[in-house]
Amino acid sequence: MALEMKVPSPGESITEVEIAEWLVEDGDYVEKDQAIAEVDSDKATLELPAEASGIITLKAEEGDAVAVGEVVCLIDTEAEKPGGGDDKKESKDSEEDSKDESSDKKEKEDKDKAEAKTEEPSKSSTPSQKQDSHAKGSPSPAAKKILDEKGIDKKDVEGSGKDGRITKEDAVQAKASMGSPGKGKRGESKKKMSMLRRKVASRLVSVKNDTAMLTTFNEVDMQPIFNLRKKYKEEFKEKHGVSLGFMSFFTLAVVRALKQYPGVNSMIDGDHQVTFDYQDVSIAVSGPKGLMVPVIRNAENLSFRGVEDEVKRLALRAREGKITVDEMTGGTFTITNGGVFGSMLSTPIINPPQSAILGMHNIVERPVAIDGHVEIRPIMYVALSYDHRIIDGKESVGFLVAIKEAIENPEELLMDNDVKRALEL
Repeated sequence: MALEMKVPSPGESITEVEIAEWLVEDGDYVEKDQAIAEVDSDKATLELPAEASGIITLKAEEGDAVAVGEVVCLIDTEAEKPGGGDDKKESKDSEEDSKDESSDKKEKEDKDKAEAKTEEPSKSSTPSQKQDSHAKGSPSPAAKKILDEKGIDKKDVEGSGKDGRITKEDAVQAKASMGSPGKGKRGESKKKMSMLRRKVASRLVSVKNDTAMLTTFNEVDMQPIFNLRKKYKEEFKEKHGVSLGFMSFFTLAVVRALKQYPGVNSMIDGDHQVTFDYQDVSIAVSGPKGLMVPVIRNAENLSFRGVEDEVKRLALRAREGKITVDEMTGGTFTITNGGVFGSMLSTPIINPPQSAILGMHNIVERPVAIDGHVEIRPIMYVALSYDHRIIDGKESVGFLVAIKEAIENPEELLMDNDVKRALEL
């Protein structure tokens, strides 16, 4: 009996998926619940498990877009699992293979002897003068390769080898004449974008076209956080099993700022503005399939340890391709950290339907004025992109200033002047 495997629904509003990769081949025997394919939706990459054990017949190719509910493969549930073959048959096959090998070996030896006899007289019959003439100006195989890579014509190189032959050393030392065009490699490759990547691209374009997006900037002195991390990071990691990173400070700073400026924690729904009384913070993560934004639910209820635990868990799931659609939907505000890739300054694009996104960047030591004198401090530029249709300049600037205040004075504003208690030490 052949079982028809259909594409299950990965979530609401998803009508089709793309076969990203088959993990088995046509005709393979598969076990029940074995992962047989990876499928891309416009929100996540998911594994497709086998619904039964048997011989599989594939009905779709990699890269095909298939509708939810469409048959992608057949599983012959009555097929027996392949086991060890007949010993006698294997022995017979082995003997036949051995005979074939010895026969092929003998034929090859006879052929080599015949070729050797043919070549001997030809060498003696070839005049040395012709050999000399042919060799002059001809590059050796290694030299030819080097000249081709440099884009140099063999005519422009004087050979120092026997009979004027161009050696490898000649090719290495050869230089192209001034003004001559290069002839380097000019290859290109082309591959289809995944459904997830296409969806991300479409959403990013729609944001630029459908929102009144503006970006405001500020700079943050990271020295207070550096001091706290230096003092408590080892104790924190030893007790909780996670590192005390920058993301927990910024997440809790965002939670505080969103409470002060609730308009930033809202979105447009038709002709209405929806404002949320909770803070679901999306964290942008670079995964194997592109940018993903898993959500930290109710971040307002989490401590430093809770945020770091969630960031680590979600980042690992995203990078391993195990993140689900539910874990990436429903955020009210997004934080993206381009600084991990070395970005100094950027204008992050809003993650729709949200109305704002905070961009973190790399930390660079810069001279700053402190109490009338210059000091070198670790400075980070931060950026807030926002939808000007519902967020005014006053709110956006105030929100970013609130972030700056919390990061530069974390003990008072984020830890209630009790560092040990805040870090659960």
